[in-house]
Amino acid sequence: MPEEHSSNIESPSANTTTPGGAQAPDPQKNAFDIGVVISQAQQVLTDPRTFYGNMQKSGGYSQPLIFVLVMAVVSGVLFGLLSIVGLTDAGPAGLGAIIGLPIAMAIGSFIVSAVLYVIWALMGSPHGYETAYRCLAYSTAILPVVTVISTIAYLGTIVRVIWMTWLMIVASRVVHERSEKSARMVFGILGALMLLSGIGSEYGQRKLQEALKDQAAVFEDRARAIEKGAQSLENIGLNEDGELDPEKLGRAMGDFARAFEEAAKGASEAQDNAESK
Repeated sequence: MPEEHSSNIESPSANTTTPGGAQAPDPQKNAFDIGVVISQAQQVLTDPRTFYGNMQKSGGYSQPLIFVLVMAVVSGVLFGLLSIVGLTDAGPAGLGAIIGLPIAMAIGSFIVSAVLYVIWALMGSPHGYETAYRCLAYSTAILPVVTVISTIAYLGTIVRVIWMTWLMIVASRVVHERSEKSARMVFGILGALMLLSGIGSEYGQRKLQEALKDQAAVFEDRARAIEKGAQSLENIGLNEDGELDPEKLGRAMGDFARAFEEAAKGASEAQDNAESK
């Protein structure tokens, strides 16, 4: 009678490793759990070394992508609320971030991860693109905090760049097993360049917004001048009997000319102020 071997055969569902030794995706672990996402975010914020030390280097993109989307939605909601109460320059239009930010983050996370993958590969890391993506994706836990801090001019940019740089240094050391010295040197230089670029960009944006406000004031002055001139022309020189009164006509024309002169002077001053900024 042939010997039975069925008891020694592993079922396909029990096999959790691929032929190369990497951990295969577990369908149950890919299920969305907001409690897990919150716990992961808290650990990234408070103990990034432990988080990255325990982070799986493979297992699919669904979990890290979901994490990115949740952080982006939370940040978008916060930005919208802050805009409504007047703490940002976006106004009610800031509510659009609830939809726009998750889309931008989902796309941007894959692009930035490609850059990080190249950097880590040049540093000698043996890990692939998926590991780079996971390192970046979970670093987005800082987004909601940075969104609130960004209500203070330039502080949000400074905190975001320094914090993100530190997380990438930690990931380099713990996940990619690169030396602390090389990680600090590479990402320190990149962080400094990003900080200068970010502050310069924010400075330019704020100056542009100020210039637009000045231009709006110019248009308001011109509109008031035209309205004032039109009011003067309503009774351009007619007396009570509806007949032309030369004296009254002269005064009306003088008022009309002065109104345009004041508008032109105000527009010129506003333009000079905008250019000086």
